[in-house]
Amino acid sequence: MDGNGARGGGDARDPGLQPERTRLAWRRTTLTCTAVAVLAVKQALHAAGSPVAVAGTASIALLWVGFLAVAHRRIRALAAPRPVLLSARSALAAALVCAALAGLTLVVILASAER
Repeated sequence: MDGNGARGGGDARDPGLQPERTRLAWRRTTLTCTAVAVLAVKQALHAAGSPVAVAGTASIALLWVGFLAVAHRRIRALAAPRPVLLSARSALAAALVCAALAGLTLVVILASAER
């Protein structure tokens, strides 16, 4: 056993709970984005086809799919014995998508409140 508690093979590592916590955090965030998208669609349907609500909902759906792609790629990367760090581009994309989802949801809510 070496000083880090690993047996032989320098590439093997004890993954511990950190990668699992990170995977669960990505899944929770994905679930939250899904809930926001579903509620926005529900609100847009309540707005009875307002053009702003329909455009906002379509944009929300596209952003949701984009976030799912980023999150799925990250969750798969965390399954590796030595996961690579999240790139700055992916982190920025995820943060921008979350902010855009919040903004577009507000637009859909305001558009449906006007009707």
